[in-house]
Amino acid sequence: MRLAVSTTNETDAARSAQMSRIRGRDTKPEMRVRRAVHAAGLRYRLYAKDLPGKPDLVFRSRRVTVFVHGCFWHQHPDPSCKLARMPKSKLDFWRPKLEGNRLRDVKVREELEARGWSVVEVWECQTGKQDLEALATRLRQMPIVRASKKREGKASK
Repeated sequence: MRLAVSTTNETDAARSAQMSRIRGRDTKPEMRVRRAVHAAGLRYRLYAKDLPGKPDLVFRSRRVTVFVHGCFWHQHPDPSCKLARMPKSKLDFWRPKLEGNRLRDVKVREELEARGWSVVEVWECQTGKQDLEALATRLRQMPIVRASKKREGKASK
């Protein structure tokens, strides 16, 4: 009887296949947030290309952006979050990658706030029913901003 021996290439191919299934859009936490906000009667746009970081949800009338972050990928700073653990292997690869994501999130937040937008971060571990109801209430209470004669980057006719 011959045993199959896994080579490095096979492991890398399996890992590559697994990693390729990780989505950047329409993730389960994001879909939960979208369903809850829509059910609360709030309407939004997705992935606004004209805004820094292409926010997951954009409420233009309220000048609010929502980012739905995966706790692992964006390193949720809450010490009680079990999803944000640092991997135990290949730290020389993972640490700069995950810290870079966090630094990019801070930069995008600063850019949006400098443009007059409010930024709401929703973490993957905060997508339970009660958390989402509180989010919808919070978004609904944010004031609607009147459109000015000059929109950001576009002059009105």
